[in-house]
Amino acid sequence: MKQINKVLVANRGEIALRIMRSLKEMGIKTVAIFSEADRKAPFVRYADEAVLIGQPPSNQSYLLGDKIISICKELNVDAIHPGYGFLSENASFVEKVDESGIIFIGPSPKSIELMGDKLTAKQTVKAYDIPMVPGTDEEITDIEEAKKIANEIGFPILIKASAGGGGKGMRIVENPEEFEDQMKRAVSEAISSFGNGAVFIEKYVGSPKHIEIQILADTHGNTVHLFDRECSIQRRHQKVIEEAPSAFVTDEVRAKMGEAACDVARSCNYYGAGTVEFLMDEHQNFYFLEMNTRLQVEHPVTEMITGLDLVKEQVKIARGEELSFKQEDLSINGHAIEARVYAEDPKNNFLPDIGKLSTYKIPRGQGIRVDDGLEEGMEIPIYYDPMIAKLVAYGKDRSEAIIRLTQAIDEYEITGVKTTMDFCKYAINHPSFVDASFDTHFVKHHFADPSILDQYNDNEELIAALIATKLIGKKAPSTLKIQETNSKNNWKTNRIK
Repeated sequence: MKQINKVLVANRGEIALRIMRSLKEMGIKTVAIFSEADRKAPFVRYADEAVLIGQPPSNQSYLLGDKIISICKELNVDAIHPGYGFLSENASFVEKVDESGIIFIGPSPKSIELMGDKLTAKQTVKAYDIPMVPGTDEEITDIEEAKKIANEIGFPILIKASAGGGGKGMRIVENPEEFEDQMKRAVSEAISSFGNGAVFIEKYVGSPKHIEIQILADTHGNTVHLFDRECSIQRRHQKVIEEAPSAFVTDEVRAKMGEAACDVARSCNYYGAGTVEFLMDEHQNFYFLEMNTRLQVEHPVTEMITGLDLVKEQVKIARGEELSFKQEDLSINGHAIEARVYAEDPKNNFLPDIGKLSTYKIPRGQGIRVDDGLEEGMEIPIYYDPMIAKLVAYGKDRSEAIIRLTQAIDEYEITGVKTTMDFCKYAINHPSFVDASFDTHFVKHHFADPSILDQYNDNEELIAALIATKLIGKKAPSTLKIQETNSKNNWKTNRIK
């Protein structure tokens, strides 16, 4: 078994702090790297050692792979944990780490490379008969040929960048007349964003849910899944609220998705923690989307329902240990929901609202977990993702989790910047969330007019009473009704005379 006594965490903020906490519980020394912008951050103070790596821009600090490896050698570091983002899915960096004799707490460079490109990933999993959205499984450049394929698949279709992510290089095409223009735009955006203009075509799933499966695999051939997460509430194709398990997915379909996710991992000889993402239609048909070869932002909800610490499991796998459990040993216990606390203004198209945390007091209580990396009085750096924290609520069932998360949002005190908290509270108490009928178009369908938040706040107590009664099955109060309007599909509150 490999020895891991000291780990450098090649990340920042809440995820760096969260990883270090688990490492310290394992008796492992921690090293932080930090930019000038993060000099006073909690994760820097928490680490056993901390090294200034560069200026605030990430390409002058957290993306300096060679410098990170050099620091590891200087401080006799045994392993690197990349967290998520930055260098976590950079195959060439992982190769250099391996060549230097340092352990990378994550998958092999080959697995990262195979799953890092959507087309390559689709070709890799083909032999395992993984369900796929109808479409091409190779790059297409000829527009006339692409038109022909699109007509065969049937509109609407989706043009996607092979190297894409975060919604970049993606175009929905409703009819043949707009196909050529949209394809040119998708290619142009893919080149601009990723330096790779490769695109492919898929059938557009009209009302999709975004369901993902957490997997763990060791270096001895053992692979298990840790059930599913529902990640359909998104803005700009990026998640805002996640929960585990999905209230929409049946146990039978969950088991099939779990086995498919394990097969995706087997297809690329994967080891470590990873997530296989699927699209699901309204009939619970699911289709392989991609694999994320790292720890996910939303991993806490899986930890809450399984009782496992995913960071500790990553370290054990990196040391060469076998998984200490089999699939039949795992079960879902309770329900967890995570709300991402972003410094963004939901009323202004979720525009980042960078500034100083004049007030910052986190909620406490049974079943509440806060993963954060900032303190009262700190400035939120403009150079990085504007996430302040992840607020997680756990309950014996979904109803209790919703109620606890709602209460925790009320108790979370943040002033100085606008945040996504009001939106998250509105979303988790929306009828379509409560009955689990929502999909990835939630913002488009139910938040087209952000002023709905003002109406929601004006009637907050009555709405809370209505939702509570719906959750626990009592008779609803007669002073309020909630209805969907056909004109804007917004959630409106109306007094009943």
